[in-house]
Amino acid sequence: MSTVLFVCLQNAGRSQISQALFEQLGAGRHGALSAGTTPAERVHPEAIDVMRELGVDLADRQRQLLTHELAQDADVVVTMGCGDQCPVITGKRYIDWELPDPTNQPIEQVRETRDDIARRVRALVMELDSANE
Repeated sequence: MSTVLFVCLQNAGRSQISQALFEQLGAGRHGALSAGTTPAERVHPEAIDVMRELGVDLADRQRQLLTHELAQDADVVVTMGCGDQCPVITGKRYIDWELPDPTNQPIEQVRETRDDIARRVRALVMELDSANE
């Protein structure tokens, strides 16, 4: 079982969507966490709306601060727009996903970002499944 940490700036959009989709597609075979370098007070409404379309409710998700310890506990760290603010831990696998921030974007664009994340998450789950066989 692998643990993946999804990181963005506010832990209120991209990383929350990624964690939720990973939990759904991974079906308990792998663990997922998410964090932000400067966590927002709540998950962004745009993220909540597009995930509700898939039957996933992000409204009560907790945001958390990215810490060195949190990153240390992950097998894979997926970063999304946090640049130099993300800690780099020797020996950890890092993947950087270039994704637009969904904050204050039209719902169509947020859906596109969600669908892009879903494709990337699906590929990552398949890769981790293969590595653990």
